[in-house]
Amino acid sequence: MSVNSDLDKRFMAAAERLARRGLGRVWPNPSVAALIVNDVGNGAVLVGRGVTSRPGMAHAEVNALREAGEKAKGATCYVTLEPCSHYGRTPPCALALTEAGVKRVVVGMLDPNPRVAGRGVKMLEDAGIEVSIGVREKEMRVLYHGFMLRQLRQRPHVFLKLAVSKDGFIGREGEGQVKISGPLSMQKVHGFRSEHDAILVGTGTALADDPQLTCRLPGLSERSPVRVIIDRCARLPLESKLVRTCVDVPVWLVCGNDADSEKLEVLAAAGVKVIRVPADECSIKPSVILSALATRGITRVMMEGGARMASSFLTADLVDDMCVVTGDIVIGEDGIPALHDYDLADVLQDPKFERVDAGKFGPDSFIYLRRRGA
Repeated sequence: MSVNSDLDKRFMAAAERLARRGLGRVWPNPSVAALIVNDVGNGAVLVGRGVTSRPGMAHAEVNALREAGEKAKGATCYVTLEPCSHYGRTPPCALALTEAGVKRVVVGMLDPNPRVAGRGVKMLEDAGIEVSIGVREKEMRVLYHGFMLRQLRQRPHVFLKLAVSKDGFIGREGEGQVKISGPLSMQKVHGFRSEHDAILVGTGTALADDPQLTCRLPGLSERSPVRVIIDRCARLPLESKLVRTCVDVPVWLVCGNDADSEKLEVLAAAGVKVIRVPADECSIKPSVILSALATRGITRVMMEGGARMASSFLTADLVDDMCVVTGDIVIGEDGIPALHDYDLADVLQDPKFERVDAGKFGPDSFIYLRRRGA
């Protein structure tokens, strides 16, 4: 049964906003939100809400039911993703809803895993609970795209962020990192980081810029993603900021199977997680990188920095979302192009992407693209 009343849509939109707060924090699980709504004599009133806890802890529905208490009896539960039906580290959420006496459950979208999809709904319906499916499903498919890709294609969602100058460059030869984005743009970038499981750069960026790749918004330092360095030959120096801070914020180094073992032992001893993968003579295929990350639970990756790496992922057709920020500066001579083998203007007009947002971050402009059909 599918019901799309205005009230259902409003509560599901609120649940979606709540679910987004957990992005980047609960992988490999999806960040799910549940709202318990009941008529307590004044119309529909929110009596409980919950989001997915850390892996191994309570799911969204259980957290919402705990807050609602006795008011959950006869209520409606709005949940962004189908309640689970199996025993894992926690009991089935469908069973918890049944035992709490919930009368109706509104589901944003079914579990994308074909071995699971529909089983939670069936468990609810078998218990006599009315179920409505597919409320704001389009928005939920965007929210859970990374979870879906990991389930069905063994790779995470890839978000490419590029910062370019007015004349289309990302830096200047021999100068390392060049400040392109203004303060508002940088705040937005750090916000993006906080919503992703991992941030990905190539060894060229790591060596030239010595970046931190953390989330440095006030109050959100604990939301920094895993920092993944694609380092074919394990050249990341011990004195880099990444290695020096890897105990506080994890650093994963993806290298070739034939990378120098002694270097890898030293990096591992410093706290870096080493991931060996098959590699070509000069590079590691994007598909291999993403498979290695998905195997380790990553569902959402932000790619930041490195014209060569960005181009390789575009060539492999493995970019799902893209945000291009154009700064209010001109680099001029010796500028480094934003992409190798591509004209950025052509990429922005590629019919496989649709523009979902555009505007200004202070003096900077931005365009946000998303793969059609995602």
